[in-house]
Amino acid sequence: MSDGRDGADLQLPQKENWGSKIGVVLAVAGSAVGLGNFLRFPGTAVNNGGGAFMIPYFISFLILGIPIAWCEWTMGRLGGTYGQNNGPGIMYALWRRAPAKAVGTLTLVIPVLVYMYYVLLEALCLRYSFEFFAGGFTKMFAGAAADAGSAGVVDASGNFTVNTFGIGQNGSMYSSSMLWIVLACFGVNFFIIYRGINRGIEIFCKVAMPMLIACAVIILIRVLTLDNAVDGRTINSGLGFMWNPDWSKLSNPEVWLRAAGQIFFSLSVGFGLILCYSSYLRANDDVVLTSLSASTTNEFCEVVLGGMIIVPTAFLFLGPGTVSPSTFSLGFITVPAIMHFMPGGSFFGGMWFGLLFLAAVTSSISMLQPAIAFLEDGFGLRRRSSVALLAVFTMGGASLIMYFSVGATALDFTDFWCEFMMILAGLGQVLIFGWVIGASKGVEEANRGAEVKIPKAMAYMIRYITPAFLIVILVLWAYFNGPSRLQQMSPGQMGAQAEHAAYVQAVEDHAASESLDEAAAKSLVADLLGSSESFSIESFPAWLRSADSSASEARISAGKTANVARFVFVAVLLFVVGVFVLSDIACRSRIGRSIEQAEKNRSLGRAQP
Repeated sequence: MSDGRDGADLQLPQKENWGSKIGVVLAVAGSAVGLGNFLRFPGTAVNNGGGAFMIPYFISFLILGIPIAWCEWTMGRLGGTYGQNNGPGIMYALWRRAPAKAVGTLTLVIPVLVYMYYVLLEALCLRYSFEFFAGGFTKMFAGAAADAGSAGVVDASGNFTVNTFGIGQNGSMYSSSMLWIVLACFGVNFFIIYRGINRGIEIFCKVAMPMLIACAVIILIRVLTLDNAVDGRTINSGLGFMWNPDWSKLSNPEVWLRAAGQIFFSLSVGFGLILCYSSYLRANDDVVLTSLSASTTNEFCEVVLGGMIIVPTAFLFLGPGTVSPSTFSLGFITVPAIMHFMPGGSFFGGMWFGLLFLAAVTSSISMLQPAIAFLEDGFGLRRRSSVALLAVFTMGGASLIMYFSVGATALDFTDFWCEFMMILAGLGQVLIFGWVIGASKGVEEANRGAEVKIPKAMAYMIRYITPAFLIVILVLWAYFNGPSRLQQMSPGQMGAQAEHAAYVQAVEDHAASESLDEAAAKSLVADLLGSSESFSIESFPAWLRSADSSASEARISAGKTANVARFVFVAVLLFVVGVFVLSDIACRSRIGRSIEQAEKNRSLGRAQP
């Protein structure tokens, strides 16, 4: 068979397609509906103005979410007509320049990196579901409640999470049952992805998504029918705590940043998942209404189900202080505690974490498909080979995140850099859609086969307003997050801060033993340590020098953590560069020839295979 260079036809691979419109809607909604809907959104909303948070949230939904989703759906379907189901191939088919390959590279890198830590959270959900149904939490929490009440239950839940997820010691997950549960999750995910788009992802999502929503509705009904008041609190006061607006928050730019970030995670825009999934549509399949249907399903799960279950129930049983800004703490420490106090909590706790597991699986399989498509389109690998290669690679990455588990540093920094790349990828796609394809031409392409047409005014928004908003978000993100994250990668600075903090704690403990008031304690800290990390140990009194050992341990530990953060940055950077090189090679060879053959077929009036 000719490679297409001598003028003979290049045989394009057989193209998969979705079996039904409801199948693609549920699959794309499944890729978006995940842990972020049920855990990230409630904590983000309540800590950023409650009901007031919904103003920047819906503005971001309208200016960022829907336009970027339409861009991705349209470009993905268009790329599919060139025989491309992968980000680099789709973007290169639309614009034969290096920036297009760079944007395509990001849409390939982001889902793979996210999967490497997301599968660990997926496994944790499965472990918690088993623990609830087996009665393990009931026994553990009963003893803790008898000793220290609700605070004891929260502490016991926290200790269980720390031990299970290895937060206290690197490598401890390898010696626990979590290792086998993670491997089981890998098996489930790669079995589904091996079966392909139609026989694997679509069939699973058609079953999993209705089950997920049904479970969430049952739990919501149970929450809303809780009639027992705890210390004067009721479920209605919990809903008020969640949704009462704090209008003063709207003047804080970080709130707008959090809202925009939530939209990216909620709709999976910028990930490259929609780009990949929509490439399996037929040339005239509706992308406008399908996109809106998937987005609406996601918003229902997030705002109605996610926003009315966890935070109100936590407020009812444990009080306002339990609503942590940390998604991880809220989801895996607070939730098990509140389920203990809820009537029928073992059953509903098992069901809750079971639905989180289903939500995680529908998301994680979508993260694998773009890389599978790239290996098949770009290098001609068969499904078995591409699945095996990706499984080995992602297991290697996940194993490193599992090992460097202290403080979840590796997970946290991987997530941080993925968020940054997500904004860049979203911006790149909108610019290519609005300025390379042409916003008006792109909207016309989106409306082909659409039952509901995109208004022509949307072209103006995609060309000007959405990219401008994204640039503002990117600048805000860098301003609020960049300096601190760069500092956290410096072993010297982080070690000095940790050492200083250890001495501050020693001074405060001494002040407490001497019955000094708060003002006197602060004065003593300033006299002995100054206002920065620069201080002279030789001038310390004997009682403070006794803290040398703990301060030295703190410095060493903080330095190691900074080295992990630095390692993550270097690894992510090398991965991006490596994937870009592979994308460039594929676009110059197999992908490029496939695109040329598709164009030749189109000019000759042939149907795409």
